[in-house]
Amino acid sequence: MSKRLPARRLDGLEYNPWVEFIDLSKEYETVNLGQGFPNFPPPDFAVEAFQQAVSGDFMLNQYTMAFGYPPLTKILASFFGKLLGQELDPLENVLVTVGAYGALFTAFQALVDEGDEVIIIEPFFDCYEPMTLMAGGRPVFVSLKPSPTQDGELDSSSNWRLDPTELASKFTSRTKALVLNTPNNPLGKVFSKAELELVARLCQQHDVLCIADEVYQWLVYDGLQHISIASLPGMWARTLTIGSAGKTFSATGWKVGWVLGPDHIMRHLRTVHQNSIFHCPTQSQVAVAKSFEREQLHMGQPSSYFVQLPKAMQRNRDHMTHSLQSVGLKPVLSQGSYFLIADISDFKSKMPDLPGAAEEPYDRRFVKWMIKNKGLVAIPVSIFYSVPHQKDFDHYIRFCFVKDEATLQAMDKKLQKWKAELGP
Repeated sequence: MSKRLPARRLDGLEYNPWVEFIDLSKEYETVNLGQGFPNFPPPDFAVEAFQQAVSGDFMLNQYTMAFGYPPLTKILASFFGKLLGQELDPLENVLVTVGAYGALFTAFQALVDEGDEVIIIEPFFDCYEPMTLMAGGRPVFVSLKPSPTQDGELDSSSNWRLDPTELASKFTSRTKALVLNTPNNPLGKVFSKAELELVARLCQQHDVLCIADEVYQWLVYDGLQHISIASLPGMWARTLTIGSAGKTFSATGWKVGWVLGPDHIMRHLRTVHQNSIFHCPTQSQVAVAKSFEREQLHMGQPSSYFVQLPKAMQRNRDHMTHSLQSVGLKPVLSQGSYFLIADISDFKSKMPDLPGAAEEPYDRRFVKWMIKNKGLVAIPVSIFYSVPHQKDFDHYIRFCFVKDEATLQAMDKKLQKWKAELGP
């Protein structure tokens, strides 16, 4: 074609680092600890609900309500209404989307206009920036910064904090929204009530929306509690709370997500939704509805999946933390999510000249080296930062510990071999 083919909103968004590292991992005999998905089955009750949805009522093969299968929107309203301290209307306050990814995209398209500024807290899940840009917005970044630790002391994601003065300086008359991800991917940070109150105060002071990505809310460790910012005084009216059945029930391929919020915001998301995907697959929504109904009956009890899963994943986290330390990696203790990051500063000082382009961040070169030479796949943390800040955080890599026992044992074998190669 002689005319320009791609829309200008795609400019600069072509490169996807995930494709590069996933493709590289397939070339070698590796243990994949990079991608964030469980390689164990969802709970039996969820699988049975899906099987029943497929093999039962034949009408479940057809369209359902555009904004969500009614029993699902009803149970989401009931379940999360109690947690948020709100009376939720299934038709006005709930929208079912194609995964949390779809929820985020719908929110950005509905609310971010040309020239609007969106504050993004770094490190950030990497779709926030391109979604802001595609909507015509301008990303404004503010970094969580680690506090110094004592020699030999294990760092924790709780030590990574926002500077209140710096955060306040990012708000301007053009600020439309702030994106909050807690528990955070890739860091595993669970924002404290005091930190959430700081964010809430600034959002209210500057009349800013909050897009709260809370997909890992059930994966919180060490007795900590997840707090939804929408539950704080004055925040329900300006917050969208985003969740994921994939993360909630360990079924990422089902691609069922949702957004909860006040009708005066949600109506604009519904406009985008009805003019894009229209509605989501019926049978996976049925299975998620049944799973939440089951969880509501078992809430807080030892039989609850939301009690069992974080206990099991905390054991995985501790296992991985101990194993990574054996080769000189320095894990940052994760408070929540699927992930932990590890400091590779010692390697950066000992072998700074790894193959790769001179301008390529060190963590990316290190991950490629580790895949090729050690058979372990991780994700470089610099991809979760804006370009100006990547050089300041290029000495961390991200691992996923939501894996089965066989994968963790395979990791141990790779690490034991690596340790032997390091010598005494």
